[in-house]
Amino acid sequence: MFDGKSLNGWHVYNQRKAASKWIAKNGELQCNPEMEKGVFGDLITDKSYENFDLTYEWKISKGGNSGVFINVQEEEKYGATFTTGLEMQLMENENGESRHKENPTHWAGMLYDVTGNSANSDPKPFGEWNQSRIKQQDGKVTFWLNGKVTADVDLNGQDWKNALAKSELGKLDDYAKFRKGKIALQNHTDKVAFRNMKIKEI
Repeated sequence: MFDGKSLNGWHVYNQRKAASKWIAKNGELQCNPEMEKGVFGDLITDKSYENFDLTYEWKISKGGNSGVFINVQEEEKYGATFTTGLEMQLMENENGESRHKENPTHWAGMLYDVTGNSANSDPKPFGEWNQSRIKQQDGKVTFWLNGKVTADVDLNGQDWKNALAKSELGKLDDYAKFRKGKIALQNHTDKVAFRNMKIKEI
């Protein structure tokens, strides 16, 4: 997915040709919101995926917050990736904002703001590399963080519908409605880096 030396295959959400705060450096896909130049925006794949197995490594700054989205729809009517895509939360739990620390569905590895196994949310300290995996097949989505399952849902099942009804995201018209879409990396307000990003279509 990432060749280690360029942004080939990626672009800024809804701004295909714009220069951004994302760069390829030292074999890493890095986001630095403090860069003077470049637009602020999530980075998204050129290609859409349906059934796949994605693996990647990530590290984040102290108290940092980012995410990886799947099934994202890229259209002008959607102002942001989170309005359609499911997010695997990437976070440095120990020093995160209070609003995130107080909500287990906001911890690293969770299916953000909806559900997950918080007991397995055990990210490395800030600045250290974590290993993550996202698998989607026929509406079933599983997240792993450092070898442990942190979310496991069937998007067609009642348990998912019940969890979604309790989330603010459930109020969005098209959130989680799609089973195919693009993959996005969140540009929040913190430095984050990715490497060894690989995807296998199923």
